[in-house]
Amino acid sequence: MPVRLRKFLGTIVIVALVIIYALVATAVATVLLGDQPWWIALLYFLLTGLLWILPAMVIIRWMAGPPSNSD
Repeated sequence: MPVRLRKFLGTIVIVALVIIYALVATAVATVLLGDQPWWIALLYFLLTGLLWILPAMVIIRWMAGPPSNSD
């Protein structure tokens, strides 16, 4: 796969990941954290605010990978 196409697809996937992840994390927080103390909500949002980085790192590593031999 050409490098430019790989980077384009990776960018689209990362944007979709961030949008979907934010919507799901917010929906879960709305359901679970309504009657919890503020510090539990803070811990939840700190954890979920950092957790999306793991799949994004995998996508970025794939985007920056070596070009295929078929180019």
